[in-house]
Amino acid sequence: MKACFMGLGYIGLPTAIIAAENGVSVVGVDVNPKVVEMTNAGSLHIIEPGLEEMLAEVVSSGALKASLVPEVSDAYFMVVPTPFKGNHEPDISYVEAATRAVLPLLKEGDLYVIESTSPVGTTEKMTDLIFSERPELEGKIYIAYCPERVLPGNVIYELVHNDRVIGGIDEASTEKAVEFYSQFVKGDLHKTNSKTAEMCKLTENSSRDVQIAFANELSLICDKAGINVWELISLANKHPRVNILQPGCGVGGHCIAVDPYFITSDFPIESQIISKAREINNYKSFWCAEKIQNEMLKFELANHRKPVVAMMGLAFKPNIDDLRESPAKYIVTKVMQGHNNADILVVEPNVSEHNVFKLTDYIEAYEQADIVAFLVNHREFAELNYRDDVIVLDFCGTFK
Repeated sequence: MKACFMGLGYIGLPTAIIAAENGVSVVGVDVNPKVVEMTNAGSLHIIEPGLEEMLAEVVSSGALKASLVPEVSDAYFMVVPTPFKGNHEPDISYVEAATRAVLPLLKEGDLYVIESTSPVGTTEKMTDLIFSERPELEGKIYIAYCPERVLPGNVIYELVHNDRVIGGIDEASTEKAVEFYSQFVKGDLHKTNSKTAEMCKLTENSSRDVQIAFANELSLICDKAGINVWELISLANKHPRVNILQPGCGVGGHCIAVDPYFITSDFPIESQIISKAREINNYKSFWCAEKIQNEMLKFELANHRKPVVAMMGLAFKPNIDDLRESPAKYIVTKVMQGHNNADILVVEPNVSEHNVFKLTDYIEAYEQADIVAFLVNHREFAELNYRDDVIVLDFCGTFK
């Protein structure tokens, strides 16, 4: 069997590699020539433990190759970004572009699957597009939606062992997609229809967003009340039916910070809690930036000089290099814009260089700083000893 993966990002590439490892002949397609070049050289363009060795193996064996254009295959997977526009309306143009790219190659008996997180009804829209352009294929190909649900940093294990929800446009399509994924997924494959599968992915991430919003709101309350929020949550979680998450400086990434808007955009009246959770988590980032700026002003007034400020972390979550929708990156940008001449040291141990920020070694930044703002709880920061001689703003629980 030959499969074509449209998109070689944080999900497309690992899925293509694992499929290739399990006997599928894979062509991975990406619009970025550098990604294609690195993939064909067996070099990983993302950080994911253990994945580069697997990539080198499937490339050298010929099981996987990367290309700028799709090839005739038996199965096609849309694994491209689905961002939102400026007004938080979902943008499915990448899914449509990837679909149009494979349209001329589709033939009877083929499987077409969308993995990209999508608004409810996207699979049906792409089905209409396919059959409007290729009416002779109606009823002769299989179309389904199957979202990923993996954790960056543990993708290899979770792509294989996590349960998957698979929803076809009809029962035959669901079965065909289940047949493909059963080649490498050891978790249970739960069958449903495409709209339910689409909503399931949005629901999972919106639920997480609401839970994080509760923790972030607690952190705001505790800051005003003079209570250690980390201790409070630890004590509250001693209750057998309470499990409060840890607060942070906001919510980032291409899932939790984005997916709820796919619901609120289509269901604005009904999605009251989901909308409010988005507001709270966005506000937390703004609040953190304001907190840092206020401490900088107080330091300057007390010491008659500008402080050295260490901004610890840029990624959207600990121990990864992914900066998509990162609240930490927003905070650093906002602070730097408000204090153009300030000495601000930006730290991100998982990234070697950045095209906007000059990066500083985390130990060096910590030792030089007058104000330290922990934005991401990277494992490296746990090695640092608490300093009494600096202002520590711990937004992510590094010192708890």
